[in-house]
Amino acid sequence: MSLKLVRLDDRLIHGQVVVGWGNALAADHILLIDDEVAVNDWEKELYRMGVPPEMGVEFCSVTDAGTALDRCANSDKRTIVLVGDVETLLGTCEASDLVRRVNIGGVHERDGRSRRLAYVFLTDDEAAALRRLSEAGIEVTARDVPSSKPVPVWDFT
Repeated sequence: MSLKLVRLDDRLIHGQVVVGWGNALAADHILLIDDEVAVNDWEKELYRMGVPPEMGVEFCSVTDAGTALDRCANSDKRTIVLVGDVETLLGTCEASDLVRRVNIGGVHERDGRSRRLAYVFLTDDEAAALRRLSEAGIEVTARDVPSSKPVPVWDFT
């Protein structure tokens, strides 16, 4: 399988993902799943600028996630899948049974969220949704960088 990482990170494409995770996983492709970005050429171009020329990047909506995940999984490309929020993560997991593990990478502070880890802030509803994913058989762990130890969902929700 060529899906190397499925990551929830509200910054989407940035250096920690491209350099840190990309190098650690020898990734050569990013699939960014986000309804708003998928239809906004300006945002897509901004995210493309953060990706080195040798790494491919594609964008899709949650509706098209199943097809895109199937294509990436059956490709020779080593793909990092990025989503920016829990709702998109849930839709992505519902769209394809190929998602068996999820990395919670960076979910930043905003109204209604409380600190769960130094790099993870969640509402109670978001925390409950991540626990439901785990109960459904998807391994959910938090891990900001490849060198850090994964934190099981039950330890931060």
